[in-house]
Amino acid sequence: MTSQHTRTHGARHGRRRAALRVGVPLAVVAAAGLAYGGAFGVFGTDGADHASAAPAPTWAKEAADGFASVDALGQNGTYGGREGRTVTVKTLADLEKYATATEPYVIVVDGAITMDPKGKEIKVASDKTIVGAGTSGEIVGGGFFLGQGVHNVIIRNLTIRDSYEGTWNDKDHDWDAVQMDGAHHVWIDHNDLRHMADGLIDSRKDTTYVTVSWNRLENHNKAFGIGWTENVAADLTVHHNWIRETEQRNPSTDNAAHAHLYNNYLQDEPGTDITSSYGNYSRGKTKMLLENSYFEGFNNPVIKDATASVVQRGNVFKNTKGRNESGGTAFDAKKYYAYELDAAADVPALVTTGTGPRASIGTRTAVAATTLTVAKDGSAQYRTVQAAVDAVPSGNSSPVEIAVAPGTYREAVKIPADKPHITVRGTGKHAADAKIVESRSSGTPKPGGGTYGTSGSATFAVEADDFQAHNLTVANDFDEAAHQGQEGHQAVALRTAADKVVLQHVVVDGDQDTLLLDTAAKGKQGRVYVDRSYVTGNVDFVFGRATAVINRSVLTLKKRSDGTSAGYVTAPSTAAGTKGFLINRSTVAGDVTDRSFHLGRPWHAGGDASLDPQTVVRNTELSAAVKAAPWTDMGGFSWKDDRFAEYANTGPGSGKAGADRPHLTDDQATAYESAGWLGGWTPPTS
Repeated sequence: MTSQHTRTHGARHGRRRAALRVGVPLAVVAAAGLAYGGAFGVFGTDGADHASAAPAPTWAKEAADGFASVDALGQNGTYGGREGRTVTVKTLADLEKYATATEPYVIVVDGAITMDPKGKEIKVASDKTIVGAGTSGEIVGGGFFLGQGVHNVIIRNLTIRDSYEGTWNDKDHDWDAVQMDGAHHVWIDHNDLRHMADGLIDSRKDTTYVTVSWNRLENHNKAFGIGWTENVAADLTVHHNWIRETEQRNPSTDNAAHAHLYNNYLQDEPGTDITSSYGNYSRGKTKMLLENSYFEGFNNPVIKDATASVVQRGNVFKNTKGRNESGGTAFDAKKYYAYELDAAADVPALVTTGTGPRASIGTRTAVAATTLTVAKDGSAQYRTVQAAVDAVPSGNSSPVEIAVAPGTYREAVKIPADKPHITVRGTGKHAADAKIVESRSSGTPKPGGGTYGTSGSATFAVEADDFQAHNLTVANDFDEAAHQGQEGHQAVALRTAADKVVLQHVVVDGDQDTLLLDTAAKGKQGRVYVDRSYVTGNVDFVFGRATAVINRSVLTLKKRSDGTSAGYVTAPSTAAGTKGFLINRSTVAGDVTDRSFHLGRPWHAGGDASLDPQTVVRNTELSAAVKAAPWTDMGGFSWKDDRFAEYANTGPGSGKAGADRPHLTDDQATAYESAGWLGGWTPPTS
C-alpha cells in the first residue's frame, strides 16, 4: 500500500490497516504445540489437482483465536477452507485458480511461487486456507488482497517477501504482503513477512474480527497499519509477533473499537541501518489494551493521540527511549474470548523460537500417528510400558504415542535407539497419577552377574531421538539407608542419551544422580528441553554432557538418607565448544538446612581435562538453602576453570556478584537465553 506514515508519524491513515487478532488460550501451547509428528510428506506430488483423500491433518482443522474467533456478521469464528478439498499448488496459475474460486479450499503452497508481474496481489475469495508446506512455502514479489465482504480466510505458515523496489518510503508501489479492505474474520498466523514495497500487513476500511499471531515482521519500513476509516468499528487481536528491524507502524492503529495487543516482542537492534521511529501507536479514537509485551531498543515505544486510549499492563521496556504513554480507558478482552498471558520476561524467548513458518504445518504424516494404550489392570492393549515400547517396530519412522493409564508401574523401561518418534504420556489428571518406578542403584547386582552401574541403574532410559514424555512420574526409590554396606548408591530415575528430547509436566524423583542428561556418545549431539517439571534429589541430581534447557521448573532439594543437608544440584560434563545446562525461570528450594547446597560443580568424567562443564542459572528463585558461594570444585578440577554463572536470580539464596559468585552482564545475558540455546531446534510443547 502507499505510504501514510512518515518518520514524524503526524499524518492520519487515509485508509485502514487491519489489526492483528490474537487470543491464544495458553500461549505456549500455541507457539510450540504446532508440531504434530515425525516423518511428514508434502500433500500431493503430481500437481495442483492432487487432492488428498485421507482425513485432514490436525492443522487443517484448527480455527483462529482472539477476535477472529468471535461469532459475528453471520460468521462463526474463522476456520478457512477446512470444509473443502485440500490441494497442493506449485505454480502461480494454480495458486490463483484455487484462491479465487467460490468453493472452500485448503491450499498448500509447496515451494516458492514468484508473482508475475511483480507486485501482484491475488484477490482471495472467502472460505480459504492458504498455507505453506512446512518451511518451503514462499510467495516472492507480491502478496494477497482481501476485498470488501471477503471472510473466513486463513493465511498461515508462509514466507512472503521481496516486492521491494529500492525506495525505503515507497509511495508509488502499493505492494503489500497482505492487504485487507473491508474483510472480516481473517487469521494471519506463523508467517515470515519481510522486505516488501509498502506495508507488510495493511488492514483497511473497517476490516474487522482479525487475529494476527506468531508472525515475524522484519527488515522493513512500515510493518503493520490499521485504519484508513473514520468509523470506529474494527476489533482486532495482535499477539506473540516478533516485530524487528522495522521503522514504523508497529502497529499503528487508527480508529479501532477494540485493539488487543499482548505478548509481542518489538526489537530494534543497535548498529543497523534501520532505526525505529515508534512502536505501538494508538490513533484517532482507538481503544487499545496493551499487555505483557516486551520492547527492546525501540524509540518512542508506546505513543497515543490525545483522542485515543492506551491501557498498559505488565509490559517490559529495555533500552528504550522517548515517549512511553498511556491514558484513557480500554476494555476487558475476556468478555469477548478466552486467553492467557505469558510473563513479559518470557516473551523474547517464546517469540524468537515460536514465530514464523513451522515444519509441521502444511504437511501430512506418511502414516497416521499410532496410539498404544497401557493399563496395569489389563483394560488396555498392554499391562506394562515396556511391552508397548516393544510393540513399536524397529526403524519406526512415524509418531507413536504410548498412553499410560493411572497406576504405579514397577518396571524398568528402555526406548532403544532404533525406535524414534515415541511419546509417552500419562492420561491421568496429574503427573503423579501414572508412576513408573524401579529400585536399583549403580552397585545393585544384575541377574546375570556384575552390577548395573550408574547408567544402567535408570528406571527409564531414552536412547532414541525425538522422544517426549508428558504428565507422568519417573522415580528411582532405591533405599540408601537399607543398603549402607553396598558400594555405589547412585540411582538414576531418568536417563536420556538421545537428541531432541522433551520432558514436560513430568516429575523425576530420586536422591543421588536423579536425572542423567547425556548424549549417545562423545561428539554426538544431545539436546533436551525440560519444561514445567519437578526434579528431586540431593547429590548431582541433574548431571551429564547434554545441552539442556530447564525452563519454568522446580528443582527440589532433598536431605540425605542420614538426615543431613548437603548436596549439589548440577554436575555438568559438557564438551568444550558446546553448550551445557541452562536453568531458566525456575525455582530451587527444599526442606533442607540453610546454606547447605551448591548450585553445581564440574564433572570431568573419567578425569578428562578437555571437557568444559557449564551451568548457567538465570531469572530463578533461589531459596536460603543455596550457599553464598554456590559453585564448588570436583575431582581435583576447579569450577573457576570452567563455565558457571548466574544472572538476575532472586530469593534469599541469591547474592551479589563477586569472585566466588560470577554474574553475567546484561549484554552477556543475551547469549544465555532459551531461544537459541538448543542449536536451531524448537522443541514441540503442549
